[in-house]
Amino acid sequence: MITLPTPLRRTALSALAAGLIGLAPAAAAAEPDAAQGAGLGEGLARICARQFEIAQRTDMESFRDYDAETFRAIHDERSVTVFDSGGVRIGLDAVMAALAGHFANREAKWSWTERYRVVDGCRSAYILYETVYEIPRIGYRQRALTGVTYSHNGRGWVAIADQGTKLP
Repeated sequence: MITLPTPLRRTALSALAAGLIGLAPAAAAAEPDAAQGAGLGEGLARICARQFEIAQRTDMESFRDYDAETFRAIHDERSVTVFDSGGVRIGLDAVMAALAGHFANREAKWSWTERYRVVDGCRSAYILYETVYEIPRIGYRQRALTGVTYSHNGRGWVAIADQGTKLP
């Protein structure tokens, strides 16, 4: 048995995990009955659920931390945002333009609590958050329910739609 030095072992394991995660949706889609029969369906679902956990956290934290590049990367080019005002932005460029002030001004406080989640294997997922968006300098505070829909594009999870509804 060959034992790799720790840094190399971590790199190899990370590469293996990335490969398995990347293959999971394709394998599940290509032969769902065979995967289920071999007991692999449940394992693939667990891999995708873990991958989703990282993706949704990356989405929320990148917005909180004003990381426009990471926020953009976790969204599909076809994404749509429906604001509580009824305003709609379709396409990632339009969504990013609408949120440009948030990323540039870096003064808002963003927090969330997950209220509901469903992950459909390696295909789609939805999370409902209770959110608070504050700009202390001007005394602005908004509570909302924010629903985010994600899809697995074969390489990873991406946000495809979000919609907010103000709470009193």
